Amino acid sequence: MLFWTNPTFAPEILLVITSLLVLAIDLLFLRTRPTRLRFTIAATLATIGCLAAILHTTGSPVQTSLLVLTILTVLLSIDSTFTDHVGEFVLLILLATTGMMFLVATQDLLVLFLSLELLSLSLYILTAFDKRNPRSSEAALKYFLFGGMSAAFLLFGFTLLYGLSNSTNILQIAAAIHGTISPLLVIAIITTTIGFGFKVAAAPFHFWAPDVYESAPIPATAFIASASKVASFFIFFQLMTLGFLGVEGTAGWHNITLGWVPVIAAVAALSMLLGNLVAIVQTSTRRLLAYSAIAHAGYMLLALVAHTQQSLTALLYYVLTYALATIGIFAIVGIVEEQTGSDALSSFNGLSRRAPVLSACLFIFILSLAGIPPLAGFFGKFYLFLATFNADHGLLWLVILAIATSAISLYYYLQVLKRVFVNNPPPAISTNNSVISTEDELLHHSNSVISTEGALLRRSGETPVFSPAAAQKLSADGPSQTTPPLTKAIIILLAASVLVLGAAPNLLLHWISTAVGM
Repeated sequence: MLFWTNPTFAPEILLVITSLLVLAIDLLFLRTRPTRLRFTIAATLATIGCLAAILHTTGSPVQTSLLVLTILTVLLSIDSTFTDHVGEFVLLILLATTGMMFLVATQDLLVLFLSLELLSLSLYILTAFDKRNPRSSEAALKYFLFGGMSAAFLLFGFTLLYGLSNSTNILQIAAAIHGTISPLLVIAIITTTIGFGFKVAAAPFHFWAPDVYESAPIPATAFIASASKVASFFIFFQLMTLGFLGVEGTAGWHNITLGWVPVIAAVAALSMLLGNLVAIVQTSTRRLLAYSAIAHAGYMLLALVAHTQQSLTALLYYVLTYALATIGIFAIVGIVEEQTGSDALSSFNGLSRRAPVLSACLFIFILSLAGIPPLAGFFGKFYLFLATFNADHGLLWLVILAIATSAISLYYYLQVLKRVFVNNPPPAISTNNSVISTEDELLHHSNSVISTEGALLRRSGETPVFSPAAAQKLSADGPSQTTPPLTKAIIILLAASVLVLGAAPNLLLHWISTAVGM
Protein backbone atom coordinates (compact mmCIF):
# COMPACT_ATOMS: atom_id res chain seq x y z
CA MET A 1 0.00 0.00 0.00
CA LEU A 2 2.02 2.90 -1.31
CA PHE A 3 1.85 6.65 -1.61
CA TRP A 4 3.04 7.95 -4.96
CA THR A 5 5.17 11.04 -4.48
CA ASN A 6 7.00 13.30 -6.89
CA PRO A 7 9.74 15.35 -5.17
CA THR A 8 9.45 18.14 -7.74
CA PHE A 9 5.63 18.40 -7.48
CA ALA A 10 5.67 18.88 -11.26
CA PRO A 11 2.03 17.80 -11.87
CA GLU A 12 0.69 20.11 -9.17
CA ILE A 13 2.78 23.05 -10.39
CA LEU A 14 1.57 22.50 -13.94
CA LEU A 15 -2.04 22.51 -12.77
CA VAL A 16 -1.60 25.75 -10.81
CA ILE A 17 0.08 27.45 -13.78
CA THR A 18 -2.67 26.23 -16.09
CA SER A 19 -5.41 27.48 -13.77
CA LEU A 20 -3.87 30.95 -13.55
CA LEU A 21 -3.36 31.03 -17.32
CA VAL A 22 -7.01 30.10 -17.93
CA LEU A 23 -8.19 32.84 -15.59
CA ALA A 24 -5.89 35.48 -17.07
CA ILE A 25 -6.83 34.75 -20.68
CA ASP A 26 -10.54 34.72 -19.89
CA LEU A 27 -10.44 37.97 -17.92
CA LEU A 28 -8.13 39.90 -20.21
CA PHE A 29 -9.17 38.80 -23.70
CA LEU A 30 -12.44 36.86 -23.70
CA ARG A 31 -14.77 38.61 -21.25
CA THR A 32 -17.03 39.99 -24.01
CA ARG A 33 -16.98 36.88 -26.18
CA PRO A 34 -19.80 34.27 -26.31
CA THR A 35 -19.90 31.96 -23.33
CA ARG A 36 -19.48 28.82 -25.40
CA LEU A 37 -16.32 30.14 -27.02
CA ARG A 38 -14.90 31.05 -23.63
CA PHE A 39 -15.72 27.61 -22.23
CA THR A 40 -14.16 25.96 -25.29
CA ILE A 41 -10.88 27.86 -24.91
CA ALA A 42 -10.78 27.37 -21.13
CA ALA A 43 -11.55 23.65 -21.43
CA THR A 44 -8.91 23.23 -24.15
CA LEU A 45 -6.23 24.91 -22.02
CA ALA A 46 -7.28 22.89 -18.96
CA THR A 47 -7.13 19.66 -20.98
CA ILE A 48 -3.64 20.48 -22.24
CA GLY A 49 -2.51 21.26 -18.69
CA CYS A 50 -3.96 18.00 -17.34
CA LEU A 51 -2.35 15.98 -20.14
CA ALA A 52 1.01 17.59 -19.37
CA ALA A 53 0.51 16.76 -15.69
CA ILE A 54 -0.26 13.13 -16.58
CA LEU A 55 3.11 12.89 -18.36
CA HIS A 56 4.83 14.03 -15.16
CA THR A 57 3.08 11.68 -12.72
CA THR A 58 5.12 8.88 -11.15
CA GLY A 59 2.95 5.97 -12.24
CA SER A 60 0.13 6.62 -9.79
CA PRO A 61 -3.17 5.22 -11.07
CA VAL A 62 -4.99 7.48 -8.62
CA GLN A 63 -3.36 10.72 -9.78
CA THR A 64 -3.70 9.76 -13.44
CA SER A 65 -7.36 8.89 -12.94
CA LEU A 66 -8.01 12.19 -11.17
CA LEU A 67 -6.56 14.11 -14.11
CA VAL A 68 -8.61 12.09 -16.61
CA LEU A 69 -11.80 12.73 -14.63
CA THR A 70 -10.94 16.44 -14.54
CA ILE A 71 -10.54 16.47 -18.32
CA LEU A 72 -13.93 14.82 -18.76
CA THR A 73 -15.54 17.36 -16.41
CA VAL A 74 -14.18 20.46 -18.16
CA LEU A 75 -15.06 19.07 -21.59
CA LEU A 76 -18.63 18.43 -20.46
CA SER A 77 -18.75 22.05 -19.28
CA ILE A 78 -18.24 23.49 -22.77
CA ASP A 79 -21.95 23.69 -23.60
CA SER A 80 -22.95 24.98 -20.16
CA THR A 81 -24.88 28.22 -19.79
CA PHE A 82 -25.25 28.47 -16.01
CA THR A 83 -22.53 31.11 -15.54
CA ASP A 84 -20.66 33.93 -17.27
CA HIS A 85 -17.64 33.49 -14.99
CA VAL A 86 -16.00 30.84 -17.14
CA GLY A 87 -12.40 31.45 -16.12
CA GLU A 88 -13.22 31.34 -12.44
CA PHE A 89 -15.21 28.10 -12.83
CA VAL A 90 -12.41 26.24 -14.64
CA LEU A 91 -9.86 27.73 -12.22
CA LEU A 92 -11.72 26.24 -9.25
CA ILE A 93 -11.93 22.81 -10.90
CA LEU A 94 -8.18 22.83 -11.51
CA LEU A 95 -7.45 24.03 -7.98
CA ALA A 96 -9.66 21.28 -6.59
CA THR A 97 -7.71 18.79 -8.69
CA THR A 98 -4.46 20.24 -7.36
CA GLY A 99 -5.73 19.68 -3.83
CA MET A 100 -6.59 16.08 -4.68
CA MET A 101 -3.17 15.51 -6.25
CA PHE A 102 -1.46 16.65 -3.05
CA LEU A 103 -3.96 14.69 -0.97
CA VAL A 104 -3.20 11.29 -2.48
CA ALA A 105 0.57 11.86 -2.43
CA THR A 106 1.17 12.87 1.18
CA GLN A 107 2.05 11.04 4.37
CA ASP A 108 1.87 14.11 6.59
CA LEU A 109 -1.26 15.09 8.51
CA LEU A 110 -0.73 18.84 8.05
CA VAL A 111 -0.35 18.56 4.26
CA LEU A 112 -3.28 16.15 4.22
CA PHE A 113 -5.51 18.63 6.03
CA LEU A 114 -4.43 21.61 3.92
CA SER A 115 -4.97 19.63 0.70
CA LEU A 116 -8.37 18.50 1.91
CA GLU A 117 -9.37 22.08 2.67
CA LEU A 118 -8.18 23.33 -0.73
CA LEU A 119 -10.36 20.66 -2.30
CA SER A 120 -13.32 21.35 -0.03
CA LEU A 121 -13.31 25.15 -0.38
CA SER A 122 -13.18 24.82 -4.17
CA LEU A 123 -16.14 22.43 -4.13
CA TYR A 124 -18.18 24.73 -1.86
CA ILE A 125 -17.80 27.57 -4.36
CA LEU A 126 -18.47 25.34 -7.38
CA THR A 127 -21.73 24.25 -5.75
CA ALA A 128 -22.94 27.87 -5.60
CA PHE A 129 -21.95 28.78 -9.15
CA ASP A 130 -25.45 28.65 -10.66
CA LYS A 131 -26.69 32.12 -9.74
CA ARG A 132 -29.96 31.58 -11.60
CA ASN A 133 -30.94 28.88 -9.14
CA PRO A 134 -31.43 30.09 -5.54
CA ARG A 135 -31.21 26.52 -4.30
CA SER A 136 -27.63 26.37 -5.53
CA SER A 137 -26.54 28.96 -2.97
CA GLU A 138 -28.61 27.28 -0.27
CA ALA A 139 -26.97 23.92 -0.98
CA ALA A 140 -23.53 25.51 -0.97
CA LEU A 141 -24.21 27.08 2.42
CA LYS A 142 -25.28 23.72 3.87
CA TYR A 143 -22.25 22.08 2.30
CA PHE A 144 -19.97 24.74 3.80
CA LEU A 145 -21.49 24.56 7.29
CA PHE A 146 -21.38 20.76 7.47
CA GLY A 147 -17.92 20.83 5.91
CA GLY A 148 -16.69 23.28 8.52
CA MET A 149 -17.92 21.05 11.33
CA SER A 150 -16.36 17.95 9.77
CA ALA A 151 -13.06 19.79 9.34
CA ALA A 152 -13.14 20.71 13.04
CA PHE A 153 -13.68 17.07 14.02
CA LEU A 154 -10.92 15.93 11.67
CA LEU A 155 -8.45 18.52 12.93
CA PHE A 156 -9.27 17.64 16.54
CA GLY A 157 -8.52 14.00 15.77
CA PHE A 158 -5.23 14.98 14.12
CA THR A 159 -4.18 17.01 17.17
CA LEU A 160 -4.83 14.00 19.38
CA LEU A 161 -2.71 11.84 17.09
CA TYR A 162 0.08 14.40 17.24
CA GLY A 163 -0.16 14.50 21.01
CA LEU A 164 0.08 10.71 21.20
CA SER A 165 3.01 10.41 18.79
CA ASN A 166 4.78 13.80 18.72
CA SER A 167 4.75 13.53 14.93
CA THR A 168 2.55 14.40 11.98
CA ASN A 169 3.92 11.60 9.79
CA ILE A 170 1.43 8.78 9.38
CA LEU A 171 4.00 5.99 9.61
CA GLN A 172 5.66 7.49 12.68
CA ILE A 173 2.26 7.84 14.35
CA ALA A 174 1.62 4.13 13.86
CA ALA A 175 5.05 3.31 15.31
CA ALA A 176 4.43 5.51 18.35
CA ILE A 177 1.02 4.01 19.11
CA HIS A 178 2.53 0.50 19.44
CA GLY A 179 -0.85 -1.12 18.99
CA THR A 180 -2.08 0.20 22.33
CA ILE A 181 -5.64 1.51 22.49
CA SER A 182 -6.08 4.41 24.89
CA PRO A 183 -9.13 6.63 25.52
CA LEU A 184 -7.50 9.45 23.53
CA LEU A 185 -6.86 7.11 20.63
CA VAL A 186 -10.50 5.98 20.66
CA ILE A 187 -11.58 9.62 20.42
CA ALA A 188 -9.09 10.19 17.58
CA ILE A 189 -10.50 7.20 15.68
CA ILE A 190 -14.08 8.44 16.08
CA THR A 191 -13.33 12.06 15.10
CA THR A 192 -11.26 10.98 12.10
CA THR A 193 -14.10 8.73 10.96
CA ILE A 194 -16.55 11.62 11.33
CA GLY A 195 -14.32 13.93 9.30
CA PHE A 196 -13.78 11.52 6.43
CA GLY A 197 -17.31 10.16 6.66
CA PHE A 198 -18.49 13.61 5.63
CA LYS A 199 -16.05 13.76 2.71
CA VAL A 200 -17.22 10.44 1.27
CA ALA A 201 -20.92 11.07 2.07
CA ALA A 202 -21.32 8.05 4.33
CA ALA A 203 -24.26 7.83 6.73
CA PRO A 204 -24.89 9.40 9.19
CA PHE A 205 -22.63 12.20 7.86
CA HIS A 206 -24.40 12.48 4.52
CA PHE A 207 -26.79 15.39 5.14
CA TRP A 208 -25.14 17.67 2.61
CA ALA A 209 -25.21 15.23 -0.30
CA PRO A 210 -28.89 15.28 -1.44
CA ASP A 211 -29.07 19.09 -1.55
CA VAL A 212 -25.70 19.46 -3.28
CA TYR A 213 -26.44 16.78 -5.86
CA GLU A 214 -29.83 18.34 -6.55
CA SER A 215 -28.86 22.01 -6.80
CA ALA A 216 -25.24 22.32 -7.91
CA PRO A 217 -24.47 22.87 -11.63
CA ILE A 218 -24.24 19.56 -13.48
CA PRO A 219 -20.47 19.70 -14.18
CA ALA A 220 -19.80 20.53 -10.52
CA THR A 221 -22.09 17.74 -9.34
CA ALA A 222 -20.40 15.22 -11.63
CA PHE A 223 -16.99 16.34 -10.36
CA ILE A 224 -18.03 16.07 -6.71
CA ALA A 225 -19.59 12.65 -7.28
CA SER A 226 -16.59 11.21 -9.13
CA ALA A 227 -13.13 12.72 -8.74
CA SER A 228 -13.49 13.84 -5.11
CA LYS A 229 -14.73 10.36 -4.17
CA VAL A 230 -11.66 8.74 -5.73
CA ALA A 231 -9.25 10.94 -3.78
CA SER A 232 -11.18 10.83 -0.51
CA PHE A 233 -11.58 7.05 -0.40
CA PHE A 234 -7.95 6.45 -1.27
CA ILE A 235 -6.53 8.71 1.44
CA PHE A 236 -9.12 7.47 3.95
CA PHE A 237 -7.94 3.91 3.29
CA GLN A 238 -4.28 4.87 3.60
CA LEU A 239 -4.74 6.88 6.78
CA MET A 240 -6.71 4.20 8.59
CA THR A 241 -4.59 1.24 7.50
CA LEU A 242 -1.18 2.90 7.94
CA GLY A 243 -1.77 5.54 10.58
CA PHE A 244 -3.78 3.26 12.88
CA LEU A 245 -1.72 0.15 12.19
CA GLY A 246 -1.98 -2.33 15.06
CA VAL A 247 -5.27 -1.03 16.48
CA GLU A 248 -7.60 -2.38 13.81
CA GLY A 249 -9.78 -4.60 15.96
CA THR A 250 -12.25 -6.98 14.31
CA ALA A 251 -15.87 -6.78 13.18
CA GLY A 252 -16.56 -10.46 12.61
CA TRP A 253 -19.88 -12.02 13.58
CA HIS A 254 -19.71 -12.84 17.33
CA ASN A 255 -16.08 -11.72 17.25
CA ILE A 256 -16.02 -7.95 17.68
CA THR A 257 -12.95 -6.47 19.33
CA LEU A 258 -12.13 -2.83 20.04
CA GLY A 259 -10.49 -0.87 17.22
CA TRP A 260 -11.31 1.24 14.19
CA VAL A 261 -12.61 -1.64 12.02
CA PRO A 262 -15.89 -2.06 14.00
CA VAL A 263 -16.51 1.69 13.68
CA ILE A 264 -16.07 1.60 9.90
CA ALA A 265 -18.18 -1.56 9.66
CA ALA A 266 -21.06 0.14 11.48
CA VAL A 267 -20.85 3.20 9.21
CA ALA A 268 -20.75 0.95 6.14
CA ALA A 269 -23.80 -1.04 7.22
CA LEU A 270 -25.79 2.11 8.02
CA SER A 271 -24.82 3.72 4.70
CA MET A 272 -25.91 0.69 2.67
CA LEU A 273 -29.24 0.46 4.46
CA LEU A 274 -30.12 4.15 4.60
CA GLY A 275 -28.89 4.99 1.11
CA ASN A 276 -30.81 2.25 -0.66
CA LEU A 277 -34.02 2.47 1.38
CA VAL A 278 -34.36 6.26 1.13
CA ALA A 279 -33.52 6.23 -2.59
CA ILE A 280 -36.66 4.17 -3.24
CA VAL A 281 -39.01 7.05 -2.41
CA GLN A 282 -37.21 9.79 -4.36
CA THR A 283 -38.93 11.55 -7.25
CA SER A 284 -35.91 13.69 -8.19
CA THR A 285 -33.28 11.92 -10.27
CA ARG A 286 -30.49 13.95 -8.72
CA ARG A 287 -31.57 13.14 -5.17
CA LEU A 288 -31.95 9.49 -6.13
CA LEU A 289 -28.34 9.52 -7.33
CA ALA A 290 -27.29 11.21 -4.09
CA TYR A 291 -28.78 8.47 -1.93
CA SER A 292 -27.39 5.90 -4.34
CA ALA A 293 -23.96 7.47 -3.76
CA ILE A 294 -24.44 7.07 -0.01
CA ALA A 295 -25.14 3.37 -0.54
CA HIS A 296 -22.09 3.01 -2.78
CA ALA A 297 -20.01 4.71 -0.09
CA GLY A 298 -21.11 1.91 2.22
CA TYR A 299 -19.95 -0.71 -0.28
CA MET A 300 -16.58 1.01 -0.70
CA LEU A 301 -16.06 1.16 3.05
CA LEU A 302 -15.94 -2.64 3.01
CA ALA A 303 -12.43 -2.26 1.59
CA LEU A 304 -11.38 -0.43 4.76
CA VAL A 305 -12.98 -3.10 6.92
CA ALA A 306 -10.92 -5.72 5.08
CA HIS A 307 -7.76 -3.49 5.02
CA THR A 308 -5.68 -5.72 2.75
CA GLN A 309 -3.80 -5.05 -0.50
CA GLN A 310 -6.43 -7.10 -2.30
CA SER A 311 -9.18 -4.87 -0.89
CA LEU A 312 -7.23 -1.73 -1.88
CA THR A 313 -7.01 -2.97 -5.46
CA ALA A 314 -10.71 -3.81 -5.42
CA LEU A 315 -11.52 -0.39 -3.94
CA LEU A 316 -9.62 1.48 -6.64
CA TYR A 317 -11.23 -0.59 -9.40
CA TYR A 318 -14.66 -0.01 -7.88
CA VAL A 319 -14.33 3.73 -7.30
CA LEU A 320 -12.80 4.40 -10.73
CA THR A 321 -15.47 2.49 -12.66
CA TYR A 322 -18.14 4.05 -10.44
CA ALA A 323 -16.75 7.50 -11.27
CA LEU A 324 -16.95 6.84 -15.02
CA ALA A 325 -20.56 5.67 -14.81
CA THR A 326 -21.53 8.57 -12.53
CA ILE A 327 -20.12 11.24 -14.83
CA GLY A 328 -22.00 9.67 -17.73
CA ILE A 329 -25.29 9.60 -15.83
CA PHE A 330 -25.01 13.22 -14.73
CA ALA A 331 -24.17 14.29 -18.28
CA ILE A 332 -27.42 12.69 -19.46
CA VAL A 333 -29.37 14.15 -16.53
CA GLY A 334 -28.06 17.58 -17.51
CA ILE A 335 -29.28 17.14 -21.08
CA VAL A 336 -32.74 16.00 -19.97
CA GLU A 337 -32.95 18.81 -17.43
CA GLU A 338 -31.97 21.38 -20.02
CA GLN A 339 -34.64 20.08 -22.39
CA THR A 340 -37.49 19.66 -19.91
CA GLY A 341 -36.63 22.13 -17.16
CA SER A 342 -36.82 19.44 -14.50
CA ASP A 343 -34.80 16.58 -13.05
CA ALA A 344 -37.92 14.69 -11.97
CA LEU A 345 -38.04 11.01 -12.79
CA SER A 346 -41.07 11.69 -14.95
CA SER A 347 -38.88 13.88 -17.19
CA PHE A 348 -37.28 10.67 -18.45
CA ASN A 349 -40.59 9.27 -19.70
CA GLY A 350 -40.14 8.08 -23.27
CA LEU A 351 -36.52 9.22 -23.53
CA SER A 352 -35.72 6.22 -25.73
CA ARG A 353 -38.05 7.65 -28.41
CA ARG A 354 -36.43 11.08 -28.28
CA ALA A 355 -32.78 10.12 -27.80
CA PRO A 356 -32.11 6.41 -28.44
CA VAL A 357 -28.32 6.69 -28.23
CA LEU A 358 -28.38 8.50 -24.90
CA SER A 359 -30.94 6.02 -23.62
CA ALA A 360 -28.68 3.11 -24.55
CA CYS A 361 -25.77 4.76 -22.72
CA LEU A 362 -27.97 5.45 -19.69
CA PHE A 363 -28.97 1.77 -19.76
CA ILE A 364 -25.29 0.80 -19.47
CA PHE A 365 -24.52 3.29 -16.70
CA ILE A 366 -27.54 2.39 -14.59
CA LEU A 367 -27.01 -1.36 -14.84
CA SER A 368 -23.34 -0.90 -14.02
CA LEU A 369 -24.23 0.94 -10.81
CA ALA A 370 -26.71 -1.82 -10.05
CA GLY A 371 -23.97 -4.43 -10.44
CA ILE A 372 -25.33 -6.34 -13.41
CA PRO A 373 -22.86 -8.50 -15.39
CA PRO A 374 -20.94 -8.20 -17.61
CA LEU A 375 -20.55 -4.49 -16.84
CA ALA A 376 -17.73 -2.95 -14.81
CA GLY A 377 -19.95 -2.32 -11.80
CA PHE A 378 -20.58 -6.05 -11.37
CA PHE A 379 -16.89 -6.90 -11.23
CA GLY A 380 -16.26 -3.97 -8.91
CA LYS A 381 -18.73 -5.37 -6.40
CA PHE A 382 -17.57 -8.95 -6.96
CA TYR A 383 -13.90 -8.18 -6.28
CA LEU A 384 -14.76 -5.97 -3.32
CA PHE A 385 -17.07 -8.49 -1.66
CA LEU A 386 -14.58 -11.31 -2.35
CA ALA A 387 -11.71 -9.32 -0.84
CA THR A 388 -13.80 -8.61 2.25
CA PHE A 389 -14.69 -12.27 2.74
CA ASN A 390 -11.11 -13.42 2.13
CA ALA A 391 -9.79 -10.97 4.71
CA ASP A 392 -11.98 -12.38 7.48
CA HIS A 393 -14.65 -15.05 7.08
CA GLY A 394 -16.38 -13.50 10.08
CA LEU A 395 -17.27 -10.55 7.85
CA LEU A 396 -19.70 -12.74 5.93
CA TRP A 397 -22.60 -10.91 7.62
CA LEU A 398 -21.43 -7.63 6.11
CA VAL A 399 -21.04 -9.18 2.66
CA ILE A 400 -24.55 -10.67 2.87
CA LEU A 401 -25.93 -7.27 3.88
CA ALA A 402 -24.15 -5.67 0.93
CA ILE A 403 -25.60 -8.22 -1.50
CA ALA A 404 -29.09 -7.80 -0.04
CA THR A 405 -29.00 -4.02 -0.27
CA SER A 406 -27.65 -4.28 -3.82
CA ALA A 407 -30.78 -6.26 -4.64
CA ILE A 408 -32.87 -3.45 -3.13
CA SER A 409 -31.11 -0.94 -5.35
CA LEU A 410 -32.35 -2.80 -8.42
CA TYR A 411 -35.85 -1.51 -7.71
CA TYR A 412 -35.10 2.19 -8.04
CA TYR A 413 -32.53 1.73 -10.80
CA LEU A 414 -35.06 -0.21 -12.86
CA GLN A 415 -37.67 2.46 -12.13
CA VAL A 416 -35.49 4.91 -14.06
CA LEU A 417 -35.06 2.49 -16.97
CA LYS A 418 -38.79 1.74 -16.98
CA ARG A 419 -39.53 5.42 -17.51
CA VAL A 420 -36.92 5.64 -20.25
CA PHE A 421 -37.91 2.56 -22.26
CA VAL A 422 -41.51 1.68 -21.28
CA ASN A 423 -43.39 4.86 -20.36
CA ASN A 424 -44.73 7.14 -23.07
CA PRO A 425 -43.39 10.70 -23.34
CA PRO A 426 -45.67 13.51 -22.10
CA PRO A 427 -47.83 14.98 -24.88
CA ALA A 428 -46.25 18.42 -24.61
CA ILE A 429 -42.78 16.97 -25.08
CA SER A 430 -43.73 14.69 -27.97
CA THR A 431 -45.69 17.28 -29.94
CA ASN A 432 -44.26 17.38 -33.49
CA ASN A 433 -41.09 15.74 -32.11
CA SER A 434 -40.20 18.99 -30.38
CA VAL A 435 -38.49 19.21 -27.02
CA ILE A 436 -39.39 21.88 -24.50
CA SER A 437 -36.41 23.53 -22.88
CA THR A 438 -35.99 26.12 -20.16
CA GLU A 439 -38.05 29.18 -19.33
CA ASP A 440 -35.51 31.33 -21.16
CA GLU A 441 -35.95 29.32 -24.35
CA LEU A 442 -39.73 29.55 -24.05
CA LEU A 443 -39.45 33.33 -23.72
CA HIS A 444 -37.05 33.44 -26.65
CA HIS A 445 -39.32 31.51 -28.96
CA SER A 446 -42.64 33.01 -27.97
CA ASN A 447 -41.36 36.55 -27.26
CA SER A 448 -43.96 36.85 -24.59
CA VAL A 449 -44.43 36.24 -20.90
CA ILE A 450 -44.91 32.58 -20.02
CA SER A 451 -48.20 33.18 -18.31
CA THR A 452 -49.70 34.80 -21.41
CA GLU A 453 -49.08 31.62 -23.36
CA GLY A 454 -50.65 29.59 -20.59
CA ALA A 455 -47.53 27.50 -20.10
CA LEU A 456 -46.65 26.31 -16.65
CA LEU A 457 -43.20 25.03 -15.77
CA ARG A 458 -42.65 23.14 -12.56
CA ARG A 459 -38.93 22.58 -12.02
CA SER A 460 -39.08 19.67 -9.62
CA GLY A 461 -41.25 16.82 -8.48
CA GLU A 462 -43.59 16.77 -11.49
CA THR A 463 -43.42 16.57 -15.24
CA PRO A 464 -43.04 19.98 -16.90
CA VAL A 465 -46.48 20.89 -18.22
CA PHE A 466 -47.06 23.18 -21.20
CA SER A 467 -50.25 24.21 -22.86
CA PRO A 468 -50.75 22.85 -26.38
CA ALA A 469 -50.64 26.42 -27.69
CA ALA A 470 -47.23 27.05 -26.15
CA ALA A 471 -45.90 23.70 -27.34
CA GLN A 472 -47.19 24.34 -30.86
CA LYS A 473 -45.68 27.81 -30.81
CA LEU A 474 -42.29 26.41 -29.86
CA SER A 475 -42.53 23.73 -32.51
CA ALA A 476 -43.39 26.25 -35.18
CA ASP A 477 -40.89 28.97 -34.29
CA GLY A 478 -37.74 27.00 -33.57
CA PRO A 479 -36.05 23.63 -33.93
CA SER A 480 -36.04 21.12 -31.13
CA GLN A 481 -32.99 21.11 -28.90
CA THR A 482 -30.39 18.45 -29.75
CA THR A 483 -27.52 16.95 -27.78
CA PRO A 484 -24.24 18.83 -28.32
CA PRO A 485 -21.92 16.62 -30.41
CA LEU A 486 -18.99 16.79 -27.96
CA THR A 487 -21.17 15.93 -24.97
CA LYS A 488 -22.71 13.03 -26.89
CA ALA A 489 -19.26 11.77 -27.89
CA ILE A 490 -18.03 11.86 -24.29
CA ILE A 491 -21.12 10.01 -23.05
CA ILE A 492 -20.60 7.30 -25.69
CA LEU A 493 -16.91 7.06 -24.76
CA LEU A 494 -17.81 6.65 -21.07
CA ALA A 495 -20.38 3.96 -21.88
CA ALA A 496 -17.83 2.13 -24.03
CA SER A 497 -15.31 2.33 -21.17
CA VAL A 498 -17.78 0.78 -18.74
CA LEU A 499 -18.45 -2.01 -21.23
CA VAL A 500 -14.77 -2.67 -21.97
CA LEU A 501 -13.73 -2.64 -18.31
CA GLY A 502 -16.55 -5.06 -17.61
CA ALA A 503 -15.65 -7.39 -20.48
CA ALA A 504 -11.93 -7.19 -19.67
CA PRO A 505 -11.54 -6.07 -16.03
CA ASN A 506 -7.89 -7.16 -15.97
CA LEU A 507 -7.02 -4.15 -18.12
CA LEU A 508 -7.56 -1.92 -15.11
CA LEU A 509 -6.90 -4.44 -12.36
CA HIS A 510 -3.42 -5.27 -13.64
CA TRP A 511 -2.45 -1.61 -13.75
CA ILE A 512 -3.76 -1.02 -10.22
CA SER A 513 -2.32 -4.19 -8.68
CA THR A 514 1.10 -3.50 -10.21
CA ALA A 515 1.07 0.03 -8.77
CA VAL A 516 0.14 -1.06 -5.24
CA GLY A 517 2.85 -3.72 -5.24
CA MET A 518 0.80 -6.92 -5.41
